[in-house]
Amino acid sequence: MRTLRKLTVALAAPAGTWPHPGWPAPDDPYVGRVVPLTASVGTGEVMDVVILHREDPFVAVRELPATDVPAIVISPCRDTEAIVEVFRHGAGYLVEGDYCTCMLSSAVVGATVGHTYLSPAACAALREGARRLPTGGEALLRLRELLTPRERQIMELLSTGLGAQEIGLRLRLSEKTVRNNLSNIYAKLDARGSTDAVLRWLGAAPVLRA
Repeated sequence: MRTLRKLTVALAAPAGTWPHPGWPAPDDPYVGRVVPLTASVGTGEVMDVVILHREDPFVAVRELPATDVPAIVISPCRDTEAIVEVFRHGAGYLVEGDYCTCMLSSAVVGATVGHTYLSPAACAALREGARRLPTGGEALLRLRELLTPRERQIMELLSTGLGAQEIGLRLRLSEKTVRNNLSNIYAKLDARGSTDAVLRWLGAAPVLRA
């Protein structure tokens, strides 16, 4: 049986602020080690994911890696605008205290295969922000009515950062069936891809073009 390489995470966090000094645990099946983002690492070592722990998410956005290395932002901030800005830049967003280290490891794994994870409180903040917008709730309802019950299930799971394979396992569907559903969803929501679709689904982006 082939042994999978454990992931290496580059961490940017002010000294003494990182809430998970014991992460990853020795038995973590996915994450092998965490190194400071500014540290020099061994020749040829791969940084699989960058985590930015910042009080201000807008600061984190300015610090997102310019390379194609996926990123996750962790912050206590629950401001809708800030979360949307991070998400639009392709990074996951975890609200501090809203996740466990197992969820953190899962978010890291998801980031390596293109999933943009939002913790439950981040999703809730986006939804609450949408409800405060003029006619936001009505527009969001109309958008969701465009989708079949199955497509709504898929969007709920997609908005938490799950990919087609994981969604298929949850709903007992083949990965191909999920991907076909996602193609239909993107067309119905007038979305360019998964990030755009999730933003629309959560009410954090214009619902449809005129």
